Parts: sequence; structure tokens; C-alpha cells
Amino acid sequence: MKFEFDQANPPPLTDKQIAALEALTKMPDSEINYSDIPDELLYRPAKKMTTVRLDADVLAWLRTQGKGYQTRINAILRREMLSSNQRCNHNNGTK
Repeated sequence: MKFEFDQANPPPLTDKQIAALEALTKMPDSEINYSDIPDELLYRPAKKMTTVRLDADVLAWLRTQGKGYQTRINAILRREMLSSNQRCNHNNGTK
């Protein structure tokens, strides 16, 4: 069974899915069974080291959100990239 999944606009989670995710967050990684997940869902893009200059207030805001500000920067940029790709595809009529 195949279906289209729009990463920029995912469907809302059900109560059952939310409960399952909450249980997973409390589990150590070593106890999580990944065997039923298709390999294509485990895709992790390669990381590349780079240097960027950010406005001081933007960096301060990111750091106030807690540990993992670099991961948040990446998530924000990825969300914008996917949104931009979707807009570009929509404007070209290739949704």
C-alpha cells in the first residue's frame, strides 16, 4: 500500500499516535524496536560542517529554547526549504 505524504503539511496525529509517541520518549533507545520500519523512513541526510553568521538576537533566541539550538536551526531551514520547494512546484503546476 502506497500513499502520498506531504512533509510540509502532515496530517494531525491521532490520540493513539500521541500516546505511543509519549511512551517512546520515555524509553531508552536500546529498548525501541526499529525492525518494522522500512529503510527509506530511516533516511538521515549527511551533515556537513559549515560556518554561518547569525544576528546576535536570533542566536540568543535560539539558545533560550534550550539544548539543541543547532538542530533547531537545521529544522527551521529544512522547513523553509520544503515550503519553498512546494511553492515552486505549485507555481510550475507540478504539485
